[in-house]
Parts: sequence; C-alpha cells; structure tokens
Amino acid sequence: MTNRAYEPLTADNAAVILVDHQIGLMTGVRDYSTGELKHNVVALAKAAKALNLPIVVTTTARDSMWGPTFPELVEALPGVEIIDRSSVNAYDDARVAKAIEATGRKKLIFAGISLEVCAAFPAMTAVARGLDAYVAVDASGTFSETKRQAGLLRMQQAGVVLSDYATMMVEILRDNGRPEAGAVYGALDMPWATLVGQIASAYGK
Repeated sequence: MTNRAYEPLTADNAAVILVDHQIGLMTGVRDYSTGELKHNVVALAKAAKALNLPIVVTTTARDSMWGPTFPELVEALPGVEIIDRSSVNAYDDARVAKAIEATGRKKLIFAGISLEVCAAFPAMTAVARGLDAYVAVDASGTFSETKRQAGLLRMQQAGVVLSDYATMMVEILRDNGRPEAGAVYGALDMPWATLVGQIASAYGK
C-alpha cells in the first residue's frame, strides 16, 4: 500500500465526473435499489453544484443501446451538456478528456454505471495520467456482487480512492459556518442538520 500525505478535497481542486447514469443501465443494477441509487446520484450532483464544483456528464450509445440519462439527474443539472460517446472508457473520448482537462482540477470524483467499468476505467486512467481519482461508490452501481467486489479491488490496486458521496461533499465543504452549508446538507437530504442549527440559534447557543 502506498503511503501518501493526506491532501483534502477542496472546492478549488476537485471536479465531479458522472458517467453513464442512463435509464437502460439502471435497469440492470443489483447492488442498490433504483430509488436509492437515483437519490445518491442526484444528491451528489446537487451538492457539487452548491459547492460550485465543475461537473462533467457523459453517456455512451445513448440512442442505440442504453438510453438517455435518467430524468431526475438531468433536472438537477440544468444547462449542463451531456456528452454522448461510443468509447467504453469515457476518458478515451477526446471531447470528454478535453472537458475534464478544461476544469483545471487535479482531483477527480467519478461515479458511474457500471462501477467496475464506467467509473473504474476513467478513474484508473486519471491515476495513470498523474491525477488523483476518487470514486463515489454509493453513487455508482453494477450488475452483480462479483462485479462490485472485483471492481473495488481493481481500483484499490490502481490507486483510486474509494469513498461515499456525502463524505466527499462535506470534506469539500470543510466548515459548517460557510454560507453554502445549508444548501449542501439540503442536497445531501440531511435537513435535520440545518434544523438543529436553527434550534440552537433560537435558544442562544
């Protein structure tokens, strides 16, 4: 295992890459329910927007095989271009690679369907290119437990950091006193976090 100094994700060094959250692929996911996976992906997208992170979204074979991005995610990202491609590895598409490079960020947070291909391949490519790659495991999904475990192992061996979407978003938030905190916790479906703060303020604490 490689020992590296902890360098946190921040609003200035991170970007989010959402790969192939498409209706056709969603139907095959078995490690999460459709409702839970949709919730997690949308929460990640909304929190990333609240933190003003660059977001790159891509699909593969949208019109011939896997269908469009699921509507809830499209609705959460108004005005964000969705790049359709034919390559299996999103990073192999010149437009996707250019969009990622245009963010200027060195820490890339990936999520995708399937975990072991759509999230793993571009994340491992990013590591090979000298970038720091993270995968939001619970905003990704796959088609069997074997695929999930094999994908996690392969990414770890390649140096990809595995985490959950909410932990990475609050790591970027960093300070609960920031004005974005309410929007971030709201996006993460944690309204009780802001409610507790309001109660504390009301009692002068």
